[in-house]
Amino acid sequence: MVIESDSGDSKIQLDDKTEGLHNADMRRLSNSSIEVQTTKDDQLGIRHPKAILFLVLWYIFSSLTLFLNKYIVDMQQGDAGLLGLCQMIMITVGGAVNMYLPCGLYAPAPPKAKPPSFYKNMAIIGGFRFFTVLSGLVALKFVAVSFTETVKSSAPMFTVLVAKVMLGENTSMGVLCSLIPIMGGLALTSAYEISFNFTGMFAALCTNISECIQNVYSKKLFNSTDYQYTPAEMQFYTSLCSMVVQIPISFLIIDMNNVYETMSWSMFVSLILNGIFFHGQTITAYGLMGYISPVTHSVANTVKRALMIWLSVLIFGNPVTLLAGMGMVLVTAGVFVYNKARERESAAKELADKHP
Repeated sequence: MVIESDSGDSKIQLDDKTEGLHNADMRRLSNSSIEVQTTKDDQLGIRHPKAILFLVLWYIFSSLTLFLNKYIVDMQQGDAGLLGLCQMIMITVGGAVNMYLPCGLYAPAPPKAKPPSFYKNMAIIGGFRFFTVLSGLVALKFVAVSFTETVKSSAPMFTVLVAKVMLGENTSMGVLCSLIPIMGGLALTSAYEISFNFTGMFAALCTNISECIQNVYSKKLFNSTDYQYTPAEMQFYTSLCSMVVQIPISFLIIDMNNVYETMSWSMFVSLILNGIFFHGQTITAYGLMGYISPVTHSVANTVKRALMIWLSVLIFGNPVTLLAGMGMVLVTAGVFVYNKARERESAAKELADKHP
């Protein structure tokens, strides 16, 4: 009896060990398949079908958000602070919904315990999101929108520096040179209404740097092997952290008298639609970030800004200048050169990997 019991215990222990080894092998196989898939996605980059879809949706939602921003603030005399608060509330709600209903934005992953640093990372990005919004509002108070866009034209170069520090990402000289016409083109496109103010310039510069750090840090989390962050999680938790700080600040910057005078059903519906479009804009930007490098994302954002300027010309009848036309040509040429430089850089890396 004793021998049979010991034999039975040994068999049970052996089965447990076998099952443990099997589970470990399955985890390694799963992680390996994820890494292979990630490598394939990184190689395709902006040419990945989902990356193209995210890029198109990002541009469409940005256009709709721009139109409603202009409509609410200029045509309905709405309060910019209230607009920013409503946008943050809507993207928080939208992020919570998309965590359970991905709507094709990402492949649903099985529930997994969050790492100890999860909430710290979300708080850091949320802090940068709030600082970007706050400094953007300060910039708009002191300088024209065109001046802010001119300062933001330097975003690709800042992104190169931040990506080097935070991700160790090296950028070839060819890619660096291709950024010059892109940044210069946006500067020319938005230079028709330059107004200088030191406070406004400093706030616009802070907005630019904060946005670059936020994007690179987000990319770092998307590349994490410890935990698979999703766009919806990034959207919800970072927006929630940002909103916690933004709500009390909003009481200081929102003109309540103006809110009472301008609030109507039309204004209410406009704010809700604007928040939905803004949610679409930000979550598709997160989705795109999972497929491309921070520098390519910054270039795509620069092109988007130039297109938004021309869209405002077509919709709102803003004046067109020779400099704006030259700037758009420069941006288009710069994007073409950037893509060619990226292709050469990728080919050189593949050759180096094959023949170390």
